[in-house]
Amino acid sequence: MAAATFDSGHGDMVHGAEFDYYGRRLATCSSDRTIKVFELSGEHRTQIADLRGHEGPVWQVSWAHPRYGSLLASCSFDHRVIVWKEGPDGQWMQVYKTPSSLHSASINGVAWAPQELGLLFATAASDGSVGIVEHAGDGNWATTTIPNAHTLGCTAVSWAPALPPGSLVSSQPPPAAVKRLVTSGCDNTAKVWRWGEAGWVQEATLSGHTDWVRDAAWAPNLGLPLNTIATAGQDGQVFAWSERADGSGWEKALVHDFKAPVWKVSWSVTGGILAVADGNNAVSLWKESLDGTWQQVEQ
Repeated sequence: MAAATFDSGHGDMVHGAEFDYYGRRLATCSSDRTIKVFELSGEHRTQIADLRGHEGPVWQVSWAHPRYGSLLASCSFDHRVIVWKEGPDGQWMQVYKTPSSLHSASINGVAWAPQELGLLFATAASDGSVGIVEHAGDGNWATTTIPNAHTLGCTAVSWAPALPPGSLVSSQPPPAAVKRLVTSGCDNTAKVWRWGEAGWVQEATLSGHTDWVRDAAWAPNLGLPLNTIATAGQDGQVFAWSERADGSGWEKALVHDFKAPVWKVSWSVTGGILAVADGNNAVSLWKESLDGTWQQVEQ
């Protein structure tokens, strides 16, 4: 598997990098308070934007689905998320900034929802709350919070696929889209949430880590029969959680104990391969075997 590196041009540590839907653009963010956008073409990388507006380190960036245009969200230590939009002339502008009332501490994670749910994103903050911000029909943005989602702070948020597992290959009419989230926190847990008539309700607590859960990622369900979540811990462990078919709970499997803090987990587009970034500055790929154990993929 070929690997390539390039100089991002950031003046400080790079905290996040994310490809857009088509894999043709890469957005990066840094402690230098900026976001940079690169156009990729073969081996060539051209910087097309240098976005400035945050007043603190920028922790994460997230691309919206292209049906909504070129939209990029960034979250920062400055308690804010900024939504950036590319105009027809190639210039980028701020089109929205979350209000100061949404979070009272660093926003550590931001994630756009599946495009079937509309234009909305979720946030994870050090004040322990989770925010949901939705673009309304009148052009304004509406905010909702899940207060006290995690004591001591929330580290990451990830959306479930909008359609249940197996529905893409079913002969039955497509079911209604569902709004579900997984969050991770400094209380050593990950939590599953669902939107319903009573608002956001906690469905499950995923307990197994012995230290902060640094990241949680819900797998795409293309070809997967079950809902699957990966969690990464300060304790060095990565777990894969599979929801029981009857919806009665989640089963836990250890992917690997890295003996060093694990910062980030990320799924492939089909959900079959899990990438893990650990405290040894290494990235490894993992795949579940037929017997249910996880094996490292040779790179």
